[in-house]
Amino acid sequence: MTDYPMLCRQLQALADSERHYVPLLANASALLYETLPDLNWAGFYLVRGDRLVLGPFQGKTACIHIARGKGVCGAAWRDDAVQRVDDVHAFPGHIACDGASNAEIVIPLRQNGRVVGVLDIDSPCLNRFTVQDQAGLEEFARILENAMLLED
Repeated sequence: MTDYPMLCRQLQALADSERHYVPLLANASALLYETLPDLNWAGFYLVRGDRLVLGPFQGKTACIHIARGKGVCGAAWRDDAVQRVDDVHAFPGHIACDGASNAEIVIPLRQNGRVVGVLDIDSPCLNRFTVQDQAGLEEFARILENAMLLED
């Protein structure tokens, strides 16, 4: 079982040393990828106009643009709600950036009352993400929301 309180303390230490979103999200994705078992992708998409655009990540190459409402990430943005999907192949409109992905969790990132991006994590294991994972990752996302500076 993942020690989410420790993971969040590690993220907070990283955020205390750098708040600009690029290095902070890069280190956050590396921290998740190195810490959580059974992942094949961990990273971020950021809102740019009417699309999500690929941000810092760990894993195989990924889709660069995702339209609002499309796939799991686009649904999380559109609905401003966590999407925890046990089997992505059963999710209507799933975007298969990596055919090895079977489960996914997407957490919206908010600033000033609006979604500015999403944390996206994929696993090759069906049913990978639990209610406990969701709670821990939502806390992880809240640290990012409070710390990151999107503008220079």
